[in-house]
Amino acid sequence: MLTLRATPAAPEPAGHGEGPTWDGERAELLWVDIGAGLVRRAALDGDRLTETGAARAGDTVGVVVPAAAGGWLAGAGGGFTHLAADGTARVLVDLAGEGGSEADGGTRMNDGACDRAGRFFAGTMAFDERPGAGTLYRLDTDGTVTTVLDGLTVSNGIGWSPDERTVYLADSGPGLVHASAYDPASGAFGEGRVLLETGGPDGVADGLTVDDEGCLWTAMWGGGQVRRWSPEGELLAVVEVGVAHTSSCAFAGDLLVISTARGEADEPEAGRLFTVRPGVSGPPANPYRGPLTGIEQRR
Repeated sequence: MLTLRATPAAPEPAGHGEGPTWDGERAELLWVDIGAGLVRRAALDGDRLTETGAARAGDTVGVVVPAAAGGWLAGAGGGFTHLAADGTARVLVDLAGEGGSEADGGTRMNDGACDRAGRFFAGTMAFDERPGAGTLYRLDTDGTVTTVLDGLTVSNGIGWSPDERTVYLADSGPGLVHASAYDPASGAFGEGRVLLETGGPDGVADGLTVDDEGCLWTAMWGGGQVRRWSPEGELLAVVEVGVAHTSSCAFAGDLLVISTARGEADEPEAGRLFTVRPGVSGPPANPYRGPLTGIEQRR
């Protein structure tokens, strides 16, 4: 089994860094600071990341992706928000409705990603992480929002096999990673199975990505690692990060970028991005290819 060590990158630490996303068209890295509600951006030169800007998307923000129509689309607060190039944030739809704040036990948007067709999948979790309160939504390219899965706890990282016939989804509450059949023509999930059961001192699977060889990389929240798995669930490689709360990962070509969060332990590098070259590459993020007006939730 291959063991690697990641090194900290230059951008200043986040409180709860999450969701690194490589925008290949703009050649920039996106990531979020959940509690600060910030979308952050960085340029990449070799192995060096240099922060180029930040904008506030909401009270909280769990995920951001490029928008083909311009700017970025974020899962922020309790729904979807468009972030324009000048940093202006505009709420497109609020999925939380009543009970959308921490004080009243509501839910917030968490992790997500787009498939190749440009559908944006993003999930939710309760602020108190109570079981069953999380939902996975799909924002289609016609501007409609559909519930894909409910009864989740912490809907987290999502990614697709290179042929898009399998979709992977982490539910960090019970520490499971599910592998389900996927129809790229419709965006529908089919029959699923539990691929990974995680937890204990190794941490629970959080954000994830899939490399060009079809292997799965999971950030292990609480375990200080990112792990590479075969499509059958065999452990192939471990990246030691040195910060307990590794939250997600993404490829910028053959550079793996890892986000982390601060915790209770005294870890000076906590909240930073980390990088490593693991010898494989991964695809850039797919942009959202739907409209930025007239977003409507199906009931």
